[in-house]
Amino acid sequence: MRSPKDFFAPLALGAPEPVREIPFRPSRMIHFFDPSNEKMRTKVPSIAPKVDVLLGNLEDAVSADNKEAARNGLVEVGKANDFGQTQLWTRINSLDSPWVLDDLITLVTEIGDKLDVIMVPKVEGAQDIHYVDRLLAQLEARAGLTKPLLVHAILETASGVANVEDIAGASPRMQGISLGPADLAASRRMKTTRVGGGHPGYLVRTDPTGDDVHEGRTTYQQDLWHYTVARMVDACAMHGILPYYGPFGDIKDVVGCEDQFRNAFLLGCVGTWTLHPVQIDIAKKVFSPAAEDVAWARRVIAAMGDGTGAVMIDGKMQDDATYKQCKVVAELADELAARDPELAAAYDAATVSDSEAMTGE
Repeated sequence: MRSPKDFFAPLALGAPEPVREIPFRPSRMIHFFDPSNEKMRTKVPSIAPKVDVLLGNLEDAVSADNKEAARNGLVEVGKANDFGQTQLWTRINSLDSPWVLDDLITLVTEIGDKLDVIMVPKVEGAQDIHYVDRLLAQLEARAGLTKPLLVHAILETASGVANVEDIAGASPRMQGISLGPADLAASRRMKTTRVGGGHPGYLVRTDPTGDDVHEGRTTYQQDLWHYTVARMVDACAMHGILPYYGPFGDIKDVVGCEDQFRNAFLLGCVGTWTLHPVQIDIAKKVFSPAAEDVAWARRVIAAMGDGTGAVMIDGKMQDDATYKQCKVVAELADELAARDPELAAAYDAATVSDSEAMTGE
């Protein structure tokens, strides 16, 4: 075991100093694209300003004979574009694949200064993060990078879920964790072929209303992923990193997609994956606090002063716990408003309206 005092020491001579705190940058949607697809590459300049994170996918959905083309395509995209406030991420191939070493060597060497986060699939435990951590330090030193690349783990195996707390705290590079429902379902031998979302067979039923056990009973579909998401959120919160929902595979079901994204948002996730442009606006809507919630949060913060004690607002008691809840909402709103002028205007208008209603003006 490494000494705690050495945790933030560079793992290679000449590598940049590890970060002490993971910076919070808006990442409501991690939008995936296939860099091996020339048509998708040409759309990058128009899509990038619409998303918080643009991710070049090298793993699933890229066939074996296209792996090299995807890697080279991402290098081309990284070199040819200025991403402004949009983050550029990549999902490398799994650590047991024959492509992952070339992924890391090529990307860090060629566009390491453009990349923000490297997403690692099928993370089984802290040992996987330790391997990537050391290798990245060596490559950063060789490439002369001045800022460390961050690492994001995908939770998509039973072992990964069992070890999620160790994964979250494995390295100063750990930026966050995403749910990977499809591979996780296979790993657990779950009997579903859906990618994210609920299942009509996973339900609860109201009690019988009479002698007939079938008549008059209502069923409610349940969320297959509630336990895993909640555990992931707790592990991330404990280690100061960020939790994300993963993919929602039914592109046409925009209603179900929005519901699933909102469940994740309410549980504590800061963003989600988007696999198709139609999901971008859904993620933006769901993972941006509602204007009325922001106005209320600002009102409580203003009334609470230093955050101690208790006050009554509209017949509702507010104390230090609700003050902290409101700080989460208000601070997120401020971060998003700095990036999105439309949101900033909506938040300010709602705050003014709430203030006027309170004073009777």
